[in-house]
Amino acid sequence: MANALTGGCACGAIRYECSGDPAMALNCYCRDCQRSGGTAMASLMAMPKAGVKLLKGEARYFDIIGESGKKVSRGFCANCGSGLFTRGESFPDVLGIKAASLDDPNQFRPGMNIYTSSAPAWAPMSDKLQAFAKMPG
Repeated sequence: MANALTGGCACGAIRYECSGDPAMALNCYCRDCQRSGGTAMASLMAMPKAGVKLLKGEARYFDIIGESGKKVSRGFCANCGSGLFTRGESFPDVLGIKAASLDDPNQFRPGMNIYTSSAPAWAPMSDKLQAFAKMPG
């Protein structure tokens, strides 16, 4: 990836910058992503934590226990509620960046769909992407 990725929340209270290439980019159809995003899936890029820099503000996190039995934390703006980040105990060196929070969401290029077993019948899903019923192992 030649350019740094930049993004933030809807109200501008939180701004971030990412350098480096994503470890993966995916659409997650798990029930937690559906509930936290209010739609069929969350589109995420897994970025190395070391390459993510907060330029302004700080996210508030809400924790759940995921299907793995480990903690998953959803980062959002406490002011406007925009979802920005996902971090999980299963992947301690990675920070998930929500594609919708990017200044240019066209920089997101998903490579797979995960937790497709939880996708609602009306969910948009590209048949051109690898699909996994659960988390690939």
